[in-house]
Parts: sequence; C-alpha cells; structure tokens
Amino acid sequence: MKKYFNTFLDTVKPLKDKIFNEKTGKTFRITYSVIWNLILIFLISGTLLAALGVGVGAGYFASLVKDEYPRSYEEMKKDIYNYEEPSELYFADGELAGYLRSDIVREEVKIEDVSDYFLDAVIATEDENFENHDGVVPKAVLRALFQEVTNASVQSGGSTLTQQLIKNQILTNEVSFERKAKEILLALRLENFFDKDEILEAYINVSSFGRNSSGQNIAGVQAAAKGIFGVDAKDLNLPQAAFIAGLPQSPNGYTPFTRDGELKSEEGMEPGLDRQKTVLKRMYENGFISKNEYEEALEYDIVNDFIDSVETPLEKYPYLTMESEREAINILMEVLYEEDGYTKEDIENSEILTERYTELATRNLRQNGYKIYTTIHKDIYEQFQEVVANFQNYGPDKPEQIEDEETGETVTVYEKMEVGVSLIDNATGKIISFVGGRDYSDNQLNHATQAYRHNGSSMKPLVVYGPAIDMGLAAPGTVLTDVDLGIRVNGEPWPHNFVSSKYYGLTSARVALTNSYNVSAVYLIRNIMQNNPVQYLEKMGFSKLVPSDYENYSVALGATSNGVSVVENTNAFATFGNDGQYVESYMIEKIEDRDGNVIYEHESEPVEVFSPQAAYLTVDMMRDVVRNGTARALPGYLNFSADFAGKTGTSQETRDIWFVGLNPNVTMGIWMGYSTPKTITTGSVHLQLWAQLMNAAFEVAPDIIGAEDSFQMPDGIVKRSYCGVSGLLPSEACAKAGLVQSDYFIAKYAPTETDNSLIEGKYVTINEKNYLAMDSTPDEFAKSGFILNPDFIKEIAPQLDEDEYEQLIPDNAKWDNIIVPSAKIEENGKTPASIKITLSGNTIKWSKHGEEDVIGYRVYRIVGDQGEQIGSIIAGDSLSYKLPANGMYAVTAVDIAGNESGLSNIIQFGTVVEQPPMDDETDENENEDHSEEPPTDSEEDNSETNPDNPDNPDNPDDSDDSEEEPIDPGDNEQQP
Repeated sequence: MKKYFNTFLDTVKPLKDKIFNEKTGKTFRITYSVIWNLILIFLISGTLLAALGVGVGAGYFASLVKDEYPRSYEEMKKDIYNYEEPSELYFADGELAGYLRSDIVREEVKIEDVSDYFLDAVIATEDENFENHDGVVPKAVLRALFQEVTNASVQSGGSTLTQQLIKNQILTNEVSFERKAKEILLALRLENFFDKDEILEAYINVSSFGRNSSGQNIAGVQAAAKGIFGVDAKDLNLPQAAFIAGLPQSPNGYTPFTRDGELKSEEGMEPGLDRQKTVLKRMYENGFISKNEYEEALEYDIVNDFIDSVETPLEKYPYLTMESEREAINILMEVLYEEDGYTKEDIENSEILTERYTELATRNLRQNGYKIYTTIHKDIYEQFQEVVANFQNYGPDKPEQIEDEETGETVTVYEKMEVGVSLIDNATGKIISFVGGRDYSDNQLNHATQAYRHNGSSMKPLVVYGPAIDMGLAAPGTVLTDVDLGIRVNGEPWPHNFVSSKYYGLTSARVALTNSYNVSAVYLIRNIMQNNPVQYLEKMGFSKLVPSDYENYSVALGATSNGVSVVENTNAFATFGNDGQYVESYMIEKIEDRDGNVIYEHESEPVEVFSPQAAYLTVDMMRDVVRNGTARALPGYLNFSADFAGKTGTSQETRDIWFVGLNPNVTMGIWMGYSTPKTITTGSVHLQLWAQLMNAAFEVAPDIIGAEDSFQMPDGIVKRSYCGVSGLLPSEACAKAGLVQSDYFIAKYAPTETDNSLIEGKYVTINEKNYLAMDSTPDEFAKSGFILNPDFIKEIAPQLDEDEYEQLIPDNAKWDNIIVPSAKIEENGKTPASIKITLSGNTIKWSKHGEEDVIGYRVYRIVGDQGEQIGSIIAGDSLSYKLPANGMYAVTAVDIAGNESGLSNIIQFGTVVEQPPMDDETDENENEDHSEEPPTDSEEDNSETNPDNPDNPDNPDDSDDSEEEPIDPGDNEQQP
C-alpha cells in the first residue's frame, strides 16, 4: 500500500512543489505522516477484525457440523437413491395391475428417459447455475444468511438443486443454522462424488409433484407425467414439462387434482397455471427456449391435457389388491425373520416378534418398490368379477340385528347373499382366479380366503371315502350299512339323511357318495376312526383343526370346530386331480426388488396324501355325483362338456352351500351363504353360478381348462364282481338273487372271501314277520327265497333289534325277493295242543295258538272216519276259514318242526249224511251249540293259503338293472 502511495506522491511532486513552498512543505509532511499512520491503523484493525470474524465464523460452522462424520461414496449413493416407492402388482402374463397401497406413488426413471424440456425447466426454475457451481453458491448463501439475521420478510431462495437433494434425502426440513451448515457441507461432498447428471436424476425422482388423477400423492417426474397427463416422462411437451417443473415449490397448492381425483375448479387451478407461466418465463430468460417457443407455450391449453380420473388398483381390483398385499407381507416377514435367524415357530409363539416383523414387512412393501408377480390370469379374473356382479339368482337380502357403534342402539341391517370362489391349477397349486365377494365396498371380508365355514358333505371325499380307500378299508363297491347306528343326540337317532330322513339300507360306497347319504358316511368313518382319517386333512392344508375334530364323527359331515376356507377346500380337492399329490396353493409367484433382484420365488413341495389308485377311484365315484347324483343338474348349465367330477355340500340348517368340481387340469370350488349364517332357501344356485364361472373361464382360456382331457386310470386297479349285499365275492345264492354287481378295486385290496350274507332256503311269514324255516318245516307254510344270514346281520348291525332288521333292505325292486329274518323261532320239542273252533255263518274261526312255535293251521273235512285236508292257514292274530260246502270240519295246529296237533272239535255245517265216528275219536262235541260265537278279535274273512295259491303275487321281476333307489337330491348334515 505504501509503495502505491509513494508512486502517487512522485507523480504529483512537481505540482506539490509549485503549490507548496518550503514553509508549507513541512506542515504537509506532518499531515501526510499522521494520515498514513491512521490508514495503517484502520487497515490493520480491519484485517484483524476480518480474520477474527472468519475465525469465529469458521469455528461456529465447525461446531454446527461437529456431529456430521465424513460419509463415503457408497453411503451417500444409498442415501440419495433411498426414496420411497410403492410396490407394483402384476398379473400372471406380466401385465401391470397397478400399485399396492402406499403413502406416495413413485416410479423411478433414468435421466435419459426424461424430456429435455423438463430438465431445462427444472434447472431454469430451481438452479440456473447448476452446471457451474460446486454444490453451493456463496453469494446465495450470504444473501440467505443476511436475510435470516435481519429477519427480512421476503427471502430469496439460497439452495441449489444439490442442497435440496441433500435436504430431502439425508437431512430434514428443519429451519436452523445447524441443518443449513450440514446441508452445505454434504452438498460440497456430494458434488465431489457424483456428476451433474447423477445428481439431477436423483432430484427428479425424489421431488414431490402433488396428486395424480386418482387423488394419490405422487413423487418423481415419471409418476407425475403419467398421473397428470397420461404420458411417459420422455414424451412431455414444453407446456406440460413447464407445468410439472413448477409443482415442487408447492405440490398441493399447484396440483390440478383434489384428493378425490377430481379436477379442481377454475379458481383452484389458477395458482398452478400462473406457476407454469413463471417457469416458461425463466426458461426463456435463461436461453433454454426461443421467444417463439415461449409465446406458443403461453397460448397452449394445458387444462385440456389433464387426464380423467383413473381407478386405483384398490378401486378396480380391491379383493386382488388386498389379498396380494396380505400374502406379500407374509412372504416378506418370512424373508426378514429368517435373515435374523428366527423360525416360523419362534414368530408364532411370540406376539412381540410377530408385531415387529409385520411392521417391518408392511413398511418395506409400502416403500421399497417391489415388483409382485401373481399367478392370477387377468382375463379369467375380470370375467369372474363380471359374472358374479351380473348373476341374477342370489337369495334375498336378510335382516340382521347389530349394535350401532356411535349410539349403542340395536339397528336392523340387510345382508346380501355372499359368494367365495377359487380356481386352482391341480399340478402346481397356482390360484388362477378367485372371487372374494360381491361388492368390496359393502363387505371387505375375502370370502375365498378369510371366511371359514362348515363345508358340509363336500368333506366326505376328503376325510371319509378317500382315506378309507387309501387305507384299503373301502372301495367303490364296499357295502355300507345305512341304518340306525345307535347314536343318540338329545334322545333322537343321529345322523339323519337329508329330506326324507329315511334309511337306505345296504348300499355301496359309490351310491352312498353319489347321493350323499349322511348315515353311510358316518358308518364308514366310525369303522376307520382308529386309523385317524383326519390326518389326511392335515396333509391337505386344513389350518384350523382342533383336537376334538379328530374324535367327533360329525367331521364326516363337514362339522369341524372352526370350518374351512374356500381356497383350502378347493386345494384339497385338487389333490385328487393331481394323482393324490397335494401341492399347496399360492398366489405370489415371485417378488423382485427395484433393481430386478429376485428376493423371493415360490417353490412347490408336493406331499403324497393318497395313492394314485385311491385318488382315481375317489374321482371316479365323484364323476357319478355330476352324472346322476346331487350335482346332476350341473352338465345342463355348462356350455361345453368335460370330464368333471365333484361333490356338493350343505351345512346344518342349510346355512352354507358348496360345490367343488374338478377335471384333470383345474379344480374350482364355490361357497354361497350369508356372512352371518342364515338358512338358504334358493336351491341349487351354487351349481348355476359355478357353471357360469366355468363357462366364462373356458371362453377366455380354453387351454387352461383343458376340456378335452380326461382322468386316466393308473396301474394297480382291477374290475371285480362282488355281491351287492356284502361287498365280497359273489356266492351262488347272491348270483341267483340277482345282486351281483361290479366295480373297481385297488388290486391288492380286492375282495378274496366269498359272500356269506345270503341263505337260499325256506322261511315262514307270520304277522308280516319272516322266520327261518327248519328242514322239517312243512312246505305249505313256508316260502322259498333268499334270506339275509342272521350271523351276517349281527356282524354288520349289532345295534339293531330284531324288529329293526327291515332297515337293511333298500327300497329297490332288485331287493324285493330278499328276506330279512325278524327272529328265529325256537321249536319247543312238543306236539302242539289241540285248539277249539267255532262256526259263524259259513265261516269257522279260532284263536291264535298259545305256543310260539306254531306257524300254521290245517283245515280238514271229515268224511266218515277219514279227514281230508282242504286248506292251510298261516299263523296270525285273526284266524278263520270259509267253508266250501255242507259237512263236518276240524282244524289242527302245526309247529315249525312240522309237528301237528290233534283235531280240534268238529263243526257241522249244514245238513250232512250221518257218518260213523272216526277211530280214536268220540262224539263229545256232538251236542255242542254251534250257534255260539267264539271270542275272536275280528269278524273279517281270512282266506290266506299257501304260497302256491294263485291269489298270491308272483315273485318280483328281477330284471331291473338299477342298483339303488331313486336319488335323493340333497345332502344336509346335522352335527351331534
């Protein structure tokens, strides 16, 4: 400074010498010295003060950032790219279904896939020196600092794009010197690690842009471009780019949409339109666009580009969205807790761990931008929802009393009849489609996966017939005893068959399943209960079994303690269609992170439940259910034919109706009922709706349904004839009786013993009861036929009393010639005593003999000393004989062994020529008053004669090919 000052003096020295003389020169020198020293003092003081200020400022800055450690490149990269992004949901064909629920909708995009107009608009608006600074603009920082210190009412922006990125991704929006100091430090460091494009790309992906046309909060330019204009970010034109670029300053203020996804009013949109003009002006002023482009953009009608309101996935596919979310959370939970070394049992046994990992999984699903790939076939799923929405035959809405949450008062609401459906691929377990309910806005419960109800008779193949066949304890031709089983509930016989409550007698397993006989099913499960048939349900994924289910016979009728879901029931039936291999159903195929890394992929683990032979035989029986059983109406509802098998189900009081049908490729189950169980009065609507859904699936995806395929019989199955009475190899008697049938058996379990259930021989009928005859029983009182062996009866139905044996005979013409012995008459070894007869008009009468083994009576005409037998009367409570002509008559009693009593008293009818008395007879009755009426129970004429009497009916025609009685369409169950 002194050097420059001296140079200045040298320059002015000549002038100084002229102006100043020697006298004044001294004065000047003194003044100059004083001034110079003062200048030096001020300069030194200023420098010291400046140094002090810088030191104090630096010290203060250092104190503000003392807790901020030097971050590495990897840390900073993770931080700036760690933005919240919703998870995407995909159909089986890879088509995007939409986003799962999230606080904000975001879709990451690369900078090269973004319109240059938008990038220029962002720079012009937010940071015009972006390409030149190192993360911080000192002038802007000082200006902002001055405004903060002076508490200026209007503050100009002091943050670069880099600083804004730091604030959004690493720091907070807190207004403080500490946060600002850290922001500056980290911005400088970020610029040191990343190039400008990387910083700009991160910024345009994290910034908030208001709401989309669905009313969702959006972030990132790609979500903004799609959600506001319906285009990709790379296709934004200049006016659209300027509009979006202006949104981050006040996202909710400038956005054109309300939270309901509706366009704001003209007044409401004005701030956003004004902001767009500001962005365009800055782009023009900074040379990013020409004047012509600027003017054209100002004239552009941007409002016309705003898209109409769009349904969110939750609005369009509510049941799919929510079910996918539930499954994905469960999967992510498992991934997380296994990474931490926990097992499934650990989680199930700890509420704290369950809550912790549920929260973690939910948060990750909301924020981490996973791609969730489902097994759901888009076209079938959409068709299913349409069919259910348009079905016309639902039952009526029914009243239900509930308590109002606000007032506490009881109010009446009306519940709709609901439906749950699941369509599963047999071989893989993929859930191809499902129906969660009729209207999600009315009822959010997913009736396919979350509702657990009693599955009625659809349980029979799963826990009774399938297991019994697999154990070798039954086959389609096994004869079951559908009679009173001796079980009592509240003093009444249990179970009951549906509709008629009658018993069906000796019936094959095939017929019993076809017609869904309840008693037969309980009879069979009682026979196999010691082998724990409920274990089969465990293997097939029934999740809510309890110990009592393993002991209660009512499980055969679907009356488990907690019920079963539609998916579980359908999945179990798919086991039969997959050769007895159970493959757990699933709906999430795989999950990828935002970088495309697969973090989960489903792997099936088949479990052998039934042998292929047992599975096939059960399917073959269920074919009959569809052909001519309780689901026989189904083929008439279908638009195509296929090899379908299946089983209906109805719970107690008809509160639930089910049908599960399968072919070799797929299995579909349907449930219908009310959310609060109520009696259903609409008949077979479930079969109608099932058929409509299957028709729809076949129409859009026939290759998935595979109507041309049929179930193939595996090796190890043979066809054998058996006796329809016992299920054993036919005996000669069974063949003669016309009761030989044939069916399929697992070869190693085919019958090897010969039937012993029938006896071909004589019997006697007294008072409509049948008794086995003896060899010596007179033919005139006996009939020839086929009799159930009493020993066989005791073996199969020991609980029956003798007067209940008739329950064993089916109401079927083929069985008309089969006799059930009511009891066996024991011959007492004595000759019956004589009886007394009386005459009434032209009819003689007598009372029942006092001895139980008397089976009949012979009527004699006395001619001279000879007795001529003219008639035989089978023993009964009311006995009489109409005399054919004048003469003398007597009667004898005959027991089952053929022993005959002496003649009764002799009755004279009309005028007769006197004959000498017979040998060994007296005339003690000669003077008897024949007009006296004997004490009889009835005055009716009894003209029963022997079986050869032409008045008796012929033997029934046994040419009828039907195996069983007409079908009883229904299968209601009752639980003890």
